[in-house]
Amino acid sequence: MSTTNGDPPNISNSVQDDVLSSILHSPPPSTPTLLPSCSIDESYKYIFLPICYSFTFTFSILLNSVVLYRSFCQTKRWNASLIYMVNLASTDFMYGLSLPFLVASYIMHDRWVFGDFMCRLVRFLFYFNLYCSIFFLTCISVHRYLGICHPMKVITLETKKAVKYICILVWIVVFALTSPIFRFAQTGIVTSVNQNSEIPYQNCWDDAIDKEFPDYVPYGIILHLLGFFVPFSIIAWCYSHVVVTIFRTLHSRPSSRKARSPYANRRRKSIKTIITITFLFVLCFLPFHVTRTIFLLLKVTKRVPCQTMTMVSMCYKITRPLASFNAWLNALLYFLTKDKGGRQCPLSLVWNPWVHLLGKFESRWLVPSSGLTTHRKVQEGWYGAG
Repeated sequence: MSTTNGDPPNISNSVQDDVLSSILHSPPPSTPTLLPSCSIDESYKYIFLPICYSFTFTFSILLNSVVLYRSFCQTKRWNASLIYMVNLASTDFMYGLSLPFLVASYIMHDRWVFGDFMCRLVRFLFYFNLYCSIFFLTCISVHRYLGICHPMKVITLETKKAVKYICILVWIVVFALTSPIFRFAQTGIVTSVNQNSEIPYQNCWDDAIDKEFPDYVPYGIILHLLGFFVPFSIIAWCYSHVVVTIFRTLHSRPSSRKARSPYANRRRKSIKTIITITFLFVLCFLPFHVTRTIFLLLKVTKRVPCQTMTMVSMCYKITRPLASFNAWLNALLYFLTKDKGGRQCPLSLVWNPWVHLLGKFESRWLVPSSGLTTHRKVQEGWYGAG
């Protein structure tokens, strides 16, 4: 059997064309339908953030300058607590110097004019200061715990030389944890729409650019775990034992009234340290890390409602300057635990209401008429924790 031209009909080509046509015109397989792009209004931050960062810049430079000046020029004898405080004030002072760049950027509506290196450096200094503060506060907390609960270990383990090595180790560890910020933080071109016209400008990305954000999220989560949640757990464990030890002494009898005064003064420093560090973590560190963790996870999660993303983003942006407040609130530890002898700094008057509140708390709950414990070793360790 033959055709008019003598060639067999090209059945395979017609079948292929039909199959190809059906594939091209058929609906795609069941893939999740993504929500339309969510446009988040961030106009509030151009007023809120410059005010907060200007406030932090002013107080961090002034108060940390006082701490460093008094430590180096007016203090002859350094103890372990002062060594930690000087390191804490140094990193806070460095961070304060970087804040004018952020203030200028937010005033110019996210426009960055200081170059790519300064963008990376400013973003790095924020996290470097944040986790240096957390680690040094953890060291101070462990130091107080050992002084109260294990006084003999403080004498043998926490010499000035050992404390200096611990501080050097903290700087190295925090630098290693935060150095990837230099790789992720960078400048990029962003287009803004204004009156139906597109205006490109250079922006300094806080975390990472959009195409690298999925790679940044695992690092950000690890940074939160190692930089905040682990130290926070250590501090909570230490202070739970400290509180138990303190309240056990409420039923003790003093050996003499004369011995009560110096011990009560040193104990007051320990109580103020505990309350101040707890205050810093609750106000500055905890809200920021909780909201930022949620923000990072939602950014890489599909089908997140726009309203939810807007709310989380706003909470994250608001808690960020709260986290920077630690750059001047850390000075509380110095002004609250410094010796009362000697010349008073005028700026320390800022903390008088706080000191008065702690004094009332101690006199009401922590200084009973029965006095302190007669256990000599516990007293020496408790009050000698410096």
